[in-house]
Amino acid sequence: MNANLYALFASHFPHDQSACCIETHDARYYSWSDIERASAMLANLLCSLKLSEGARIAVQVEKSPEALILYLATLRAGYVFLPLNTAYQHTEISYFIQDAAPEVVVCSPQNFGWVSQIAFQAGSQHVFTLDAPAQGNNRGSLLNRASSMSDQFMTVQSQDYDLAAILYTSGTTGRSKGAMLTHENLSSNALVLKEAWGWCEGDVLLHALPLFHVHGLFVASHGALLNGSKMIFLPKFDADQVLHYLPQSTVMMGVPTYYVRLLQDERLNQARCNSMRLFISGSAPLLRETFDNFQQRTGHTILERYGMSETTMLTSNPYAGERKGGTVGLALPGVTVRVVNAQEEICSIDEIGDIQVQGPNIFQGYWRMPDKTAEEFTEDAYFRTGDVGKLDQDGYLSIVGRSKDLIISGGYNVYPKEIESVIDDMPEVAESAVIGLAHADFGEAVCAVIVLRAKTTLDAATVITRLKSQIANFKVPKQVFFVSELPRNTMGKVQKNLLRQQFQN
Repeated sequence: MNANLYALFASHFPHDQSACCIETHDARYYSWSDIERASAMLANLLCSLKLSEGARIAVQVEKSPEALILYLATLRAGYVFLPLNTAYQHTEISYFIQDAAPEVVVCSPQNFGWVSQIAFQAGSQHVFTLDAPAQGNNRGSLLNRASSMSDQFMTVQSQDYDLAAILYTSGTTGRSKGAMLTHENLSSNALVLKEAWGWCEGDVLLHALPLFHVHGLFVASHGALLNGSKMIFLPKFDADQVLHYLPQSTVMMGVPTYYVRLLQDERLNQARCNSMRLFISGSAPLLRETFDNFQQRTGHTILERYGMSETTMLTSNPYAGERKGGTVGLALPGVTVRVVNAQEEICSIDEIGDIQVQGPNIFQGYWRMPDKTAEEFTEDAYFRTGDVGKLDQDGYLSIVGRSKDLIISGGYNVYPKEIESVIDDMPEVAESAVIGLAHADFGEAVCAVIVLRAKTTLDAATVITRLKSQIANFKVPKQVFFVSELPRNTMGKVQKNLLRQQFQN
C-alpha cells in the first residue's frame, strides 16, 4: 500500500470527477479531474528537474487554487513541501532558505528579484514564480513551464516515515524551528478528524484561511480533500465574502478574529447560517464572550480545538456532545494528553501544569536540530508542547498559556491567562495581555496591557483596585498599560515577546 498522502486523498475523490472541487470568489471552477491533471503536470515538472531524494520545495506565494495544487504535486512527486508566510521579509526568508536549503523556491513575481538572489546564494537550483489569478494574466514561470508537461503521473511510492512537509514555527518566542512532518503524521490526523468532526456527503467547506499554516493547509484542506468535498476558496478572510457564501456552505474553520469580526456585522443571524453544520475555531484562544455571543446570534456552538505545527491536531471539543466554552476539548482518538508538574508527576484534576502529548501525529523532530529535538521529548517519548494547562474531571483540556509566558514573581508562579480572564470581564475592556517584566525585587513584575472598548475610559488605579478584590495580591499587576491594539502574528496569536520589548524599561 502506498503511504503517500496524495494517494490517500485520491482514493477518496468522488466517482464523478467532473464535480466541483474548488470554486473561487471570482467564479473560477476547478473539477476533481482538473486537480488530478494539474497536479500531475506540476509533479512531472518537479521530477524533470532531477532533484535530490527528499528535496525541499519552498513556497511563498499568495493563496490560490494553484498554490494548493503545487502542494499536492510536491506530495505526489515524493518531495518535501515548505510553506512560508507571505508576510515574511528579506531577513526572515534569508534565514529559512539558508536553514532548509531548498532545491526549488517558488515566489510571487513581484518578489522574484530579491528572493531569487537569496535562493541562488544559498545554493537553490531553481526559482519559479506563481501569481494569484486576480493579479494579472501572467500566471508566472511555474505554470508556464508546467504547461508542456504530461497530465498523467504515477504518484510516487512513499513510506509512512517519509517526510511530507516542514513547517517553521511562528517564532513568537524566539528563533523559528522547522517541524518535520511525515506522510503518516498528516494522514493519521486527517483520518481521525474526518470521523471526529462528522464529515459527510454533501459537505461544502468555506475556506478563508491562509495556506502557509497548519490550520488552512492541513486541517481545512485535508478535511475537504479526504471527504471529496467542494471548497469555496477565498483569498483571505473578508466578512462580506464570508457572509455571502455562508448560505452555500456547511463547514467553516477560522481563527477567533474571524468570529469576532462576523459578530460585528448585523447581517450575521440564524437564517444566514441555516445550511451550516459546523463552525470550528483554533490557532489562538477563543474568548468565552465570543463563544457565548456567537451561540446566541447564530444558534451554533463553535467547536474549539487545539493543535500545533509540530503535532497538527491534538484535542477537540466533541462534535456530538458538550462543547465547553473556555476549553479545547478532549484528546482525539489515538492521542494521549497528560499534564505534569515541575517534577514530571501527573497533575491532579484542575491542577495547572505542563502539557505533554503522544500519538501518531507527533512530528519527527526539528530540522537539523537534533539536540533541540531530544530536549523536547521525555524519556518515555512524550512531546513537551511548551503549553501550560489543566484537565477537568471530564477530561477536557484548558490552555492557561505558554510555559515561556509563565511569570515567576517573588517566588510565586503566575499564569497570565487567569489574570487576563478577570481583566477581560471588566465592561470597559475589549481584551488584555498579561506579561512579566524584569524587576529588581520580585525577579519579574506582573504587568497588564489593556485594549479598551470604544467610548469607554478606565485608569490603571481602578484596574488594580478591582483586581485586588478578586485575585491574590501577588497576581495583581504592578503596572497597567493601555494600547489601541495588541500585536499579533498572522494567525491571531498575541506576540507577548513584542510587548515585553516595548514596555521593559
